[in-house]
Amino acid sequence: MSKRVILIIIFVVLVLISAVLIFNWNKGKNENPQAENSKIEEIVLFYGDTCPHCKDLEEWISANKIAEKVKFSNLEVYNNQENKKLLAEKATICKLDLNSIGVPFLWTGTSCIIGSEPIEKFFQEKLNINTNITTNETNQ
Repeated sequence: MSKRVILIIIFVVLVLISAVLIFNWNKGKNENPQAENSKIEEIVLFYGDTCPHCKDLEEWISANKIAEKVKFSNLEVYNNQENKKLLAEKATICKLDLNSIGVPFLWTGTSCIIGSEPIEKFFQEKLNINTNITTNETNQ
């Protein structure tokens, strides 16, 4: 075989290898970007089963039918170590001191909110409703 034929074969092999590598790299990056984004943007309410503030918030959410209007998950952290770890991960993303966080704790998908009133305000703003949603003060 001549040098020219060998060089052509080497060139074709290198082009094929490059094409396969590029195809696989792009496939991995774009496999399911919406699923990845939905995990990031998912709203999660962390609560404790014996937390009185969490109970008040739960009653407010129920009275105002928030769960019917906004999709979010509820995760109990007092008795579930996996949920507790996830709460710590979200708090770390928000650069919060893990020793000073508590429940109720809301992960908005991009930020952290701690406390019943700020969480109620988040849901009110999310729904863009200010007058139709009752507060804990008016329920008492």
